[in-house]
Amino acid sequence: MQLPAYTRGQALPQLLSERIVVIDGAMGTMIQRLRLSEAQVRGERFREHGKDVRNNGELLSLTRPDVIRDIHQAFLAAGADIIETNTFGATSIAQDDYALGPLARELNLASARIAREAADRFSAPGKPRFVAGALGPTPRTASISPDVNDPGARNVDFEQLRAAYFEQVQALVEGGVDLLLVETIFDTLNAKAALFAIDEYLEQSGERLPLVISGTVTDASGRILSGQTVQAFWYSVRHAQPLAVGLNCALGAALMRPYIQELSRVAEDTYISCYPNAGLPNPMSETGFDETPEVTARLLREFAAEGLINLVGGCCGTTPDHITAIRDAMAPLPGRALRNGLPQPEAG
Repeated sequence: MQLPAYTRGQALPQLLSERIVVIDGAMGTMIQRLRLSEAQVRGERFREHGKDVRNNGELLSLTRPDVIRDIHQAFLAAGADIIETNTFGATSIAQDDYALGPLARELNLASARIAREAADRFSAPGKPRFVAGALGPTPRTASISPDVNDPGARNVDFEQLRAAYFEQVQALVEGGVDLLLVETIFDTLNAKAALFAIDEYLEQSGERLPLVISGTVTDASGRILSGQTVQAFWYSVRHAQPLAVGLNCALGAALMRPYIQELSRVAEDTYISCYPNAGLPNPMSETGFDETPEVTARLLREFAAEGLINLVGGCCGTTPDHITAIRDAMAPLPGRALRNGLPQPEAG
């Protein structure tokens, strides 16, 4: 595989060739544990806003940046090599649900700067920390009708998605991210719009950032929501030349294993990422999920021992304790070897 000559995150490919790299856990879980009130999330700036925003965790990057900074620092202290920006739902499309779509650029810029500051504080010689600009799937799907009585109906189209993602990518890069992460992909057409926007922005700006693409298998069928198998999903996105491709969210590690095995088999020249939920949902649990740090770490260690993964961490329900346990479990094990060794950058 020929990788672009990166202008940022240049150390990441070599690091992935040397050991298993750890990404952080769930931002949403950490915010939920704080039990912030509607007024606390709104802050003074949005005190009179006409819609409820309590569940809009991305807004905290503007109203409570200290909360987001503390969460980043907790995951960095736990041993994460990579932290994700608080931008999973920060596209204008997602923010329209809160009547805050025009704030998308500001949200992404602020979130990237908060994460950059935290990562720089924890970086040290021989221990770089990286910031991943997180691009979530949006709450709309370009492939599936929102109306069971009208299969042809759509509530978003490719161009709307492309424009929203372009705005997000531009702000994330300006804010200082090292890599871009298109994650929790349940609709490959949405992801293609994100990848198109990324390519468009990088072409215009001259920047070249590592890219990680992460899908989500939603049930035991082994398919993402829009119908593709893991293999078909990979063939649909491989043209983007990601540094790593993988799966996150939806299933806990125990149920995710066969799909990571399949992805590891078909994407043989690309690093594999895996950051599952902490098991299945449990509303009675403090984090909303069942698995303790020890259980999640043990399951992911089995993935590593089988030679399946290069980039590992946690999604919904995972805390800094989970990340510490995962880091410790990975420490003695090598990462998955690529078929042709370390990818080489393009000349020039």
